[in-house]
Amino acid sequence: MMAACGGCGPGYASPGEAFTSTSKEKIVYLPCIIPDKDRPDYLATVDVDPDSPTYSTVISRLHFPYIGDEIHHTGWNACSSCHNDSSRSRSRLIVPGLGSDRIYIVDVKTDPLNPKLDKVIEPWEMHAFGVSTPHTTHCLADGNVMISTLGDGPQKNGKGSFILLDGETFKPKGTWPATDADVAPYGYDFWYQPYHNVMISTEWGHPRCFFKGLDLAEVENGSYGTHLNVYDWKEKKLIQKIDLGKEGVMPLEIRFLHDPKATEGFVGSALFAKMFRFFKTEEGDWAAEKVIDIPNKEVEGWILPEMPGVMTDIIISMDDKYLYFSNWLHGDIRQYDITDTRNPKLTGQVFFGGSVQAGGPVTVTKDQELSVQPGVRYAKRKRIEGAPQMLQLSLDGKRLYVTTSLFSHWDKQFYPEMCKNGSMMFIIDVDTKNGGLQLNNDFLVDFGAEPDGPVLAHEIRYPGGDCTSDIYVAGMESKK
Repeated sequence: MMAACGGCGPGYASPGEAFTSTSKEKIVYLPCIIPDKDRPDYLATVDVDPDSPTYSTVISRLHFPYIGDEIHHTGWNACSSCHNDSSRSRSRLIVPGLGSDRIYIVDVKTDPLNPKLDKVIEPWEMHAFGVSTPHTTHCLADGNVMISTLGDGPQKNGKGSFILLDGETFKPKGTWPATDADVAPYGYDFWYQPYHNVMISTEWGHPRCFFKGLDLAEVENGSYGTHLNVYDWKEKKLIQKIDLGKEGVMPLEIRFLHDPKATEGFVGSALFAKMFRFFKTEEGDWAAEKVIDIPNKEVEGWILPEMPGVMTDIIISMDDKYLYFSNWLHGDIRQYDITDTRNPKLTGQVFFGGSVQAGGPVTVTKDQELSVQPGVRYAKRKRIEGAPQMLQLSLDGKRLYVTTSLFSHWDKQFYPEMCKNGSMMFIIDVDTKNGGLQLNNDFLVDFGAEPDGPVLAHEIRYPGGDCTSDIYVAGMESKK
């Protein structure tokens, strides 16, 4: 699953090496969230090797010791950013608890098929540094681990900071921003690009707001963010704020192109389903422009007269050719050719689940894109509840993994049947030559059939690194 390289560290020297590697993912790790918080969340290991007798099943579960963690996204202690360091090993999966402010350190090296809990960072250790609500994890080339934090502590007010963990002990060692003035009002995701001395972070909102569910009045009063926050990577200084405006509210997932010298990437603004391209200008600062705009659907039988797409996850193929994203309310995944990053071209689309299925409670009265409402879809004779949400792509770009849960508090609001029946995991087969997406009928993991009851599976991680976990550093090829 990892690069075969004598004396090399984790991952691959370059995105190109990862893309052309012959290795295929055989297992994946997913956080599984308990909707009612009456038992602990757990980490599931799923067999994705089609030649295995346990293909398309959960083969192990690591149950965490506490309830109410709301584990969400995960990351690594080491990745391709330290590929040139042979002393580094991708041995620990970092599992933050969005709800509890706890962080689990999971040993995946001793037995990759049966991960074991190694260490626990307790909430008060986070609160001592004035942060909470840990979200995105990225390993750093210097050996530390950096996690975005969305809150200020137990009060759960918005505060966009970052906690640093020691790469050996995994103890919190401080916050990353240079001063309090370099902390943003809100936080969420981030991506760094050392070659251009830049890191850019995104914004969700006040944790005390989004943990209650989505209230549009709180969107209107400014309780959710609209900015990209641009940092000087070396100095750890906030040097620019890019306001995407009301239509850009909730800029969540951010992805630079994988090319470590790239000066551009994409960010999905969730609520109103707008895709922005961000880029470095000729003057040396950064800017953003809207390049994809998913129109609202006019509807009856819903909470509002218009339904936005709610673009919740985005991912870029390792060769920087295709951009994928999910529209969680409309119920579709789209594939765009981004050879011309300023003019993405739609090349593939697939619908399953969603809030506008034919025969459901919502009637679409005006649709700028579709002439009929999508039909109900089934997988292995089970109705698909929820909608496509989290995405992960194989390194060769041919398999797109999908789960259907967003965040348990919002799942209950928009897809209560999924909360009752559990989420699902799918594979979408990808045409990488001409474009195109097709649901793989041979693969389904039904998390409603779990031994102790239905759960909500979320982000997908490959043990050898994937299209969102690893950041590449320019010049690694010459250092091999």
